[in-house]
Amino acid sequence: MKRLCMAFIALVGSASHWVFADDNASPIYGVTIPDGYRQWELVAPAQEADPLNELRVVLGNSAALKAYREGKLPFPDGTVLAKLAWKHEQSPDFKTASIPGAATTVQFMVKDSKKYAATGGWGFGRFINGKPVDQAQHETCFACHQALVKDRDYVFTKLAP
Repeated sequence: MKRLCMAFIALVGSASHWVFADDNASPIYGVTIPDGYRQWELVAPAQEADPLNELRVVLGNSAALKAYREGKLPFPDGTVLAKLAWKHEQSPDFKTASIPGAATTVQFMVKDSKKYAATGGWGFGRFINGKPVDQAQHETCFACHQALVKDRDYVFTKLAP
């Protein structure tokens, strides 16, 4: 009986070190959708041409907006940027206006220079209908940012005037 109890204690003790996958976290980075992100401030809007044909907005948490306004690069740890995207369609009320149609993705960049040291200090998350996309899509995130905007701390979006 004593051996059985000791084995149980050892098993329970080691269970505290087990890692359980979070179905809501992005592969590779473990980024999840932050609560309240839709109340963050606008960084900038954009219109993506073919083949995506999307309307996009980038939102930032308070750390992001403070860094943008002060012109500080690299962005500080704790910065989070959110990109919301929709297919665009013609407004039924105003023939020259595009309006958001179906939502396509919500994407996040999370700055943690220690946790994400291998990817310039950024973790990435891309979600469709609230669920993270597959690992293959996440493997492309940093490579694209690294190739095109390394000099801006890997961030494409500039603060709108």
